Formats: sequence, C-alpha cells, structure tokens
Amino acid sequence: MEGDRSAQAGSDVGGRWGAPAGLIAVVAIGLLALPGIGVRYLLHGGFDVFQCLLTLFFSINLVICYWEMCLFFRRDYVEERAGFWRKRWDDTGKTPAMEFLTSSVPLNRVLSPTVWADVWATYSIFDSAYADRNTYGFNIDIANGFATPAPTLILYVTYAGGFLPAVGAGILGAIFVWQWAYASSLYVVSFFVGRKQSRITTREFYIYIFSLNAIWVLVPMVGLYVSVRLILDGDYSALGI
Repeated sequence: MEGDRSAQAGSDVGGRWGAPAGLIAVVAIGLLALPGIGVRYLLHGGFDVFQCLLTLFFSINLVICYWEMCLFFRRDYVEERAGFWRKRWDDTGKTPAMEFLTSSVPLNRVLSPTVWADVWATYSIFDSAYADRNTYGFNIDIANGFATPAPTLILYVTYAGGFLPAVGAGILGAIFVWQWAYASSLYVVSFFVGRKQSRITTREFYIYIFSLNAIWVLVPMVGLYVSVRLILDGDYSALGI
C-alpha cells in the first residue's frame, strides 16, 4: 500500500481533489492553443491548417518548457527518483511512464516542480541520459526549456495576427524551427551511437523514442516551409492571412 502511495505523481499526494497527470497536460495544452486559434479566427475569419498545427505545437512546447525547467531545478530528485521507478517497474511490470500519466495529481499541486520532475524520472527508464546531468539529452532539453519560451510566444502571437513584418517573422521562424529539427535528429542519432536501443524493446523504442522525436522533426519542417514562404512572399498568404 505504501508503494502505491509513493508511486503517485512526484510523491506529492496531499489534496483531496485530483486528476490524471496526462489529462492535466492535455488540458493545459488545449487552454494554451485555443486563444491563438480563436484570435486568428476573429481577426481574419476561418481557420488555417498550418496556423492551427503550429499553434498547437507551440503550446506543447510551452508545457514541455515548464517540465524542462522542473528537470533543471529538481535534477537531484530526478536522479534519485529514477531508481525508484526502475525498481517499481521490476516489481510490478507496469510501464513507469504510463503509470505516472494515469496517476492522480492533487489540483493544489498542478504546478509543483516535484510532480513534473517525475516526467523525466520515468522517461529515464528508456534513456538514462535524463538521470545524468552530464549528457547531451539532459542539457539540450534544459536549453530548450529556458531559451525557447520567448521566441515560441512571439511566433505564436505573430502567426495568429500577423503583427510582425512577414519577412522578419519568417527569418525568426526559420532559425527557430531549424534548431528544433536539428537537435531532435541529433538526439536520435546519439541514442543509436550509444547503443541504447539494445536496452529496451522495439515497441518501447518506437513509442517513446522514435515517435515523440519524429514530431519534433516533422512539425518543425512544416514550420520551415511556412517560414521560407513568409520570406519569399513578403506576406502572410502562407498562413491564409
């Protein structure tokens, strides 16, 4: 019984009312994305597929940036907690990532850094880099967490209303999305170079490593196309504005 209680998100059980960690993340992303899509509709009428896709992606990045800040500020806890999740996986056979995402987070702890540090503690089961502050994976995510919120918000607002000159927005977007695609590609390469795929099953690799990082390559490539169009066209026609 004690093991079940300690397995709750971040060991931060303490509130009467709670919700699954995964549901909280989805709701947060939705609440962040809706204003951008709504403002675009009010200002320009209708919806645009590229704008909706990139707005959703920017919203996901903002949530993940918060998690990455939690990784930095709770790095000692992540290293310690990784051992707990590894043992729990051996004892119960439950996938730590899914157990965390379905565990209840008290609503008075939804912004707790300790709660969301468990995202990385559970992910370290598939890639030990996140329980080791000396690795590329750990530090590239820390960098993303602190360096990208401001540009993300600028592009989020700009794509909704076209507030910046199109060429300037295109240049900023091209620089920004390219580093995402490059960093994520390099992460997958480093995973193979380190032969980490041999420590997990093929199913786990495709679900937790390949598919997640594919999103961070493919969507930024869409963003690169939009950015180049903004530069070449000199207007926001690529986003239907």
